[in-house]
Amino acid sequence: MRFFGLRPLNDSNTVRCENLSLSASNEIFTMIEKALTGDRRYWGWIFFLLSIMGTGFIFYLKQLNYGLRITGMSRDVSWGLYIAQFTFLVGVAASAVMLVIPYYLHDYKKFGKIIILGEFLAIPAVVMCLMFVFVDMGQPMRAMNMILYPTPNSIMFWDMLVLNGYLFLNLIIGWTTLSAERNDMPPPDWVKPLIYISIPWAISIHTVTAFLYAGLPGRHLWLTAIMAPRFLASAFASGPAFLIILCLIVKRVSKFDPGIEAIQTLGKIVTYAVIINLFFFLLEIFTAFYSNIPGHMHPFKYLFFGIEGHGKLIPWMWTSAVLTFTAIALLINPAVRRNENILMVSAIAVFISTWIDKGMGLVVGGFIPNPFEAVTEYSPTMPEVLITLGVWATGLLIITVLYKIAVSIKEERI
Repeated sequence: MRFFGLRPLNDSNTVRCENLSLSASNEIFTMIEKALTGDRRYWGWIFFLLSIMGTGFIFYLKQLNYGLRITGMSRDVSWGLYIAQFTFLVGVAASAVMLVIPYYLHDYKKFGKIIILGEFLAIPAVVMCLMFVFVDMGQPMRAMNMILYPTPNSIMFWDMLVLNGYLFLNLIIGWTTLSAERNDMPPPDWVKPLIYISIPWAISIHTVTAFLYAGLPGRHLWLTAIMAPRFLASAFASGPAFLIILCLIVKRVSKFDPGIEAIQTLGKIVTYAVIINLFFFLLEIFTAFYSNIPGHMHPFKYLFFGIEGHGKLIPWMWTSAVLTFTAIALLINPAVRRNENILMVSAIAVFISTWIDKGMGLVVGGFIPNPFEAVTEYSPTMPEVLITLGVWATGLLIITVLYKIAVSIKEERI
């Protein structure tokens, strides 16, 4: 074999590659095993999520059989609860950049403990985004049309591209850096370019999603150049708020302490972001009503006061407004914000208020009234709600498993 310039199969390079492959496989299995150990509370939570996932899947099969007519959507309101969740969760996924930028670009070491939690939050958020688009299509085989028949002039095509790319980036970066930390080694050099790429990529996933709305001329609520900045501001409020909630839960149920300074810094980010988000929203209100253009005013009137006796979203929108102002009042004072219980309440208020405003308020409000000034209201049906809960349970299960692995490795290093 040497005569023909070939190396024998048992060459040292081949053996070395096989050893590296076995080592990588053992590393993966060892880390996954950490998610298979836990107390009764852990397994009770897992089985609770699995039961909700199972219920959601049963009703999805019903939707698959009967079509989207079992939902509350109609010709006039063609996007509902599913796309509302998708829009909101894209922001949660993009918010990981608020940890990546300070830690990797500005060497803010306080985020060192929780950077993996932010990256692992982005993974289930993107998975849920893709699942909500999947269930909203009605016929799942249509999802392949984007790949088999790509249309670069479609914003939906680019949204699919950036979401899947961001998912793989966070999977590779998160798993590689956590594996390096477990072995008490620095991350490999090849992962750093991926980290830097993930920063503009995170901003792109929410910008492209905003373009899905801002490019529709027949919908006055969405037809605004400030839609992308509004999306980013709300993302940088809701995502870090959710991360605060998760960090405080992790702190109470495990031995791992994410660090009070890191959590307080997240609190500052949420404070500024929620104020900016409110400011952008008030700019929209001013533009709509000062211009006195009926098409721009009607969606806001419907959301907050109702039109012609129709106003199913009024309680929701005023709840969102009250929660927003309450959260700002609690977060703006650093002395009050340092109390972890108050910070938890404030983070929950920001998360829920943004979920209402950016979800049902933005999506459904954009369809009412329709271009013919007719009002067709929308309410999600029970199957729709249960399918939505099933997707959320899937995301929470992924978060639980990933966080269990990350926290277990963190606890080993205490």
